[in-house]
Amino acid sequence: MFPRGPCLGLTTQEMNMSFSHDMDDEYEKFIRRMNPPRVVIDNESCKNATVIRVDSANRHGILLEVVQILTDINLIITKAYISSDGNWFMDVFNVTDQDGNKILDEGILDYIRKSLGPESCFMPSIRSVGVKQSMDHTAIELTGSDRPGLLSEVSAVLRHLKCNVVNAEVWTHNTRAAAVMQVTDEETETAITDPERLSRIKSLLCNVLKGSNKSSLAKTVVSHSVTHTERRLHQMMFADRDYERIGGDVLDDRQRPNVDVVNWHDKDYSVVTIRCKDRPKLLFDTVCTLTDMDYVVFHANIDTLGPDSYQEYYIRHLDGSPVKSDAERQRVTQCLEAAIERRVSKGLKLELCTTDRVGLLSDVTRIFRENSLTVTRAEVTTKAGKAVNTFYVRDASGYPVDVKTIDSIRQVLGQTILKVKGNPDDSKPLSQESPTRFLFGGLFKSKSFVNFSLVRSYS
Repeated sequence: MFPRGPCLGLTTQEMNMSFSHDMDDEYEKFIRRMNPPRVVIDNESCKNATVIRVDSANRHGILLEVVQILTDINLIITKAYISSDGNWFMDVFNVTDQDGNKILDEGILDYIRKSLGPESCFMPSIRSVGVKQSMDHTAIELTGSDRPGLLSEVSAVLRHLKCNVVNAEVWTHNTRAAAVMQVTDEETETAITDPERLSRIKSLLCNVLKGSNKSSLAKTVVSHSVTHTERRLHQMMFADRDYERIGGDVLDDRQRPNVDVVNWHDKDYSVVTIRCKDRPKLLFDTVCTLTDMDYVVFHANIDTLGPDSYQEYYIRHLDGSPVKSDAERQRVTQCLEAAIERRVSKGLKLELCTTDRVGLLSDVTRIFRENSLTVTRAEVTTKAGKAVNTFYVRDASGYPVDVKTIDSIRQVLGQTILKVKGNPDDSKPLSQESPTRFLFGGLFKSKSFVNFSLVRSYS
């Protein structure tokens, strides 16, 4: 047994580990004080985008933090050049707003400077992509098999338990479903802290996720922690192995992302190239996945051409090694494909905007279920007493959503409350002959690049 430290009840080993972590944290702060991040925002050099340059001391995960900050304020990253080979991190991002315009709002520009610049060194709440405590609400994480009406059932149970859903995000992919929901007590409008009540909530929701198949895998976590919701959803679905294709809810070959992994032996890099339909937050999804799989991005080039996106990453594992086997290459490929597909909007987009009230989500999703609609993705937000909810719905039988069904639902909920925002399914397949304009694209002709699928032919 290790001796216990005085007063704290910690073993000597635990104290040493804590001391080592504190030392590492202090050393990182010292390095950042000596080499503070530098942010330059340029609205002159590019005619159709704002250029943001970020220089900083390098550390694992910094790329994800920067991309997260830009995407969380709904900026569209149209181009990016990333270099972090060594102790310095240098990024250039071309960004626009949702309408394709330059960023001219001084409030947003000032936020970017503060979030990415020297002031952020001592503002961990801004830069954090981890976990922090909150007493404003209780966080509920759900993973399990997807089925029609699942969100309606979950919402009904929460309403029965006198829980009000104030924020939620729900993803479905490859027959799996994941949700992060923030709830409050119906009466006090604060976090639910009673252990017995939390245990009952967890138990009942787990039963709902399992449905009639009690042997199916389902997981419910209840806490007062606050995480970055979208990163957490990626982690949850990754842990649930949604990247393993078992048929059903996957894109057809024309719309599936094109992901390739090859090794550049001269430099000990693995080169990941991605070509897929462009969409908001695409860069966050791919960088998040590479980071959570413990890969380090040393160089990258991101570009968009028309509706398509091209991404090229030069990566190594945290231990410094490139991708080592065909099995690892296949896993990287599958996980990146899944990360891209999870947020693809499958179905008809409906937007509901109304005064918030207890049970609103339960009532709306019940009406969807009664009209044979299933929710494939949902975003629920509440601010200043106003609920703004976005749903992507499909016919439960797999047929296109009937216009008459939507009209019927709008009559029940209110024509001005529920609006149809178009059908994202109406998208063209990827261009088969799109040119590549990658940073090191010409080097792919070098014999030093070996695709793992061809390794056996040479052995």
